[in-house]
Amino acid sequence: MAVQTTPPPAAGSAAPPPRARHRFGVIGSVLRGERVYYGYYIAIAALVAQFVMVASQMSVAGTFFKPMTEELGWTRTQFTYTQTLSSFSMAFVGFFMGAHIDRYGGRRIMLIGTAIAAAALVATSRVDTLWQWLLFRGLFFTVGAALLGNLVVNITLSKWFVERRGQVIGFSSMGVSLAGIVMPPLMTWVIDSVGWRTAWIYLAVGVVVLMVPSALVMRREPEDHGLHPDGKSDDDVRGAGGAAAARDFANSFTRAEALRSPALYMIVLAFGLAGVGIGAVLLQTIPFLTDEGFSRSTAAWLSTIMSVPALLSKPFWGWATDRWEPKVLAAIGFVTSGVAMVVIVFAAKGGALPMLVLGFLAMGWGFGGMMPLQETIWASYFGRRYLGSVRSAAMPFSIALGAGAPLAVSYYFDVVGNYDGAFFAIGALWVLAAVLVLLVRRPTKPVPVDAIPAVATVPPASVAG
Repeated sequence: MAVQTTPPPAAGSAAPPPRARHRFGVIGSVLRGERVYYGYYIAIAALVAQFVMVASQMSVAGTFFKPMTEELGWTRTQFTYTQTLSSFSMAFVGFFMGAHIDRYGGRRIMLIGTAIAAAALVATSRVDTLWQWLLFRGLFFTVGAALLGNLVVNITLSKWFVERRGQVIGFSSMGVSLAGIVMPPLMTWVIDSVGWRTAWIYLAVGVVVLMVPSALVMRREPEDHGLHPDGKSDDDVRGAGGAAAARDFANSFTRAEALRSPALYMIVLAFGLAGVGIGAVLLQTIPFLTDEGFSRSTAAWLSTIMSVPALLSKPFWGWATDRWEPKVLAAIGFVTSGVAMVVIVFAAKGGALPMLVLGFLAMGWGFGGMMPLQETIWASYFGRRYLGSVRSAAMPFSIALGAGAPLAVSYYFDVVGNYDGAFFAIGALWVLAAVLVLLVRRPTKPVPVDAIPAVATVPPASVAG
């Protein structure tokens, strides 16, 4: 691993490895026999990493809900303690890891996270008391998941892509929805077949098998390897092709600058309120539906139905955010999810399965835009140079907003006996999030872009990773 002590030479001053123009992306490059831009391999690894993180952290939680609470004698609120503890644990870890990603890349911390997460899952299979559940699942596993998941890979992708940032983040975030499609029915079947304790061990093995090769693919940023963002050639960069990457680099905000910007807090508030709904729905959907008289298999199937449009819509949201104002698209997604939440509650109460399916399809479509839109907004508003530091500084605020939501929803159920009021409140929060995101104003730096050289360079004294 070479230590980079000076910025790389400008385009054309050295003879870097040959690279394709990639006007038609990775498939076109393969068909023409050209070298594939390495950023596309990172995008595939990012998809796998996000599948693993969400599959092991969020998508499976509902499938373990009733088996564990019934065997161990816990209330639903007690089971949900780990969700709240996880939020604070992830916020704490995330605050410190962003600058590390900027400087060293994500490979090392993803490997460490894989080891921690797998060990915690194995330990979770042996829990008998509530304190063990909180320690292994709420603390240790969350630390591991934070080191291998969304923050790491999306910061990395935002450094490798500028013009195609939305498309690539949209593609890689399909792993999140894929986890929602595959894991609820799969883990329901596994738990029913071998029991919840063995199911946790199977999950640990899957994490190791998928994450180790994905982590090894990660690299810090293209300039470390003589490449340019978006796979641009030297000729592209010497011409007008590198202008977008140069502007993005020049307009990068440091952590201190970003924290002084009102836009940071508005983005945090809008997406934080939207995240309240996602976390609660993913955890409570299966218990909610079984309480309304649906079987566990039907509930798992409906949860999967929600993830299908979320999966299929992500490339669309990514493509759209590279062409239109992302905050307007985010508002559309939030309102769609909020209306769908109301439809789901009424359809479930009335046993109207067709309307329930439509509600989950609409919610999934709204969910689909959450990640690609949020990550594109952060990167395009604050630039790629210090993005890890900026994202990790904002992360505690964002997570804190949703930290108590799963616990509050479970407590509401324990007191009232149903989820109706809590789910209606979640729908209202989505609508409020839509209003807030429309009020965000793009921040500007005091230094004019014209004063910055047209060819983007990389920060000095960095380590490729």
